[in-house]
Amino acid sequence: MRTHSVEVDDEVFSLVKAHAEPLVDTFNSALRRLLPVGSPTQAAPNLADEPGSRTRSVPLAPIPDHAPQALRQILEVAQLARIGGCSRIRATEMVADKHGVFTQTVLDKYCRQLGLTASRFDQLLGQKDLVDLREILKSKFQTYTETIDAALGPAPSA
Repeated sequence: MRTHSVEVDDEVFSLVKAHAEPLVDTFNSALRRLLPVGSPTQAAPNLADEPGSRTRSVPLAPIPDHAPQALRQILEVAQLARIGGCSRIRATEMVADKHGVFTQTVLDKYCRQLGLTASRFDQLLGQKDLVDLREILKSKFQTYTETIDAALGPAPSA
């Protein structure tokens, strides 16, 4: 999605800031919630729609129910970190809250089960088009390549 730089006065900035979830929202996501414009991926489910969620809405691309729980949690963390603008740590907490598990359980999915350190996972999340993360996930979850590409966005063309 194309972005633009704009100037706002202190009053508008304070209003948006008052409605923002610290460490979760970007200025744009907080403003989007305040204005009647909808979300960029309106048809996707919102993580905060889950019962007991302590977070504000962050739209996620749908992941089929039949996908393995490990893959689901890894993709949700990646989506929140990339699309939602959360830190990996905050994204992990949000996914743990959604699934009613400990944060360590989610961390285990993308560290031990993928053979990565948290630092390496952070590097993969920072990579353009998530090329290496896609490759790792597709090698571990070979029958879910379409699910992986759907959740992480279009795969880069060769």
